[in-house]
Amino acid sequence: MPKVIYVGSDGQGHAVDAVIGESVMAAAVKNGVPGIVGECGGNASCATCHVWVRAEFVPLVGEPNDMEEDLLDLAVSERRDGSRLSCQVPVTAELDGLTVDVPPEQP
Repeated sequence: MPKVIYVGSDGQGHAVDAVIGESVMAAAVKNGVPGIVGECGGNASCATCHVWVRAEFVPLVGEPNDMEEDLLDLAVSERRDGSRLSCQVPVTAELDGLTVDVPPEQP
């Protein structure tokens, strides 16, 4: 199982085993990762699962589509390079060790 590491604004990391094919958001919610709300259940209609993907993983997760871009513009926390909605990032074997920073605030 690939591991995904979520780093909170306090610097504390939460490593979870994720199932290939599930979203980075679903893995976080299932494992009680603080700061990932996922209010819309992964339907890309809120922005409560906003994360900052670490630079070394950005090429592996790809770029957001137009709808995700619009939602990221509405996110409470600042938009950065690597900003993604974690519900739109599927876990793959290549993402083992994926590290994302969780913003201090979600809506």
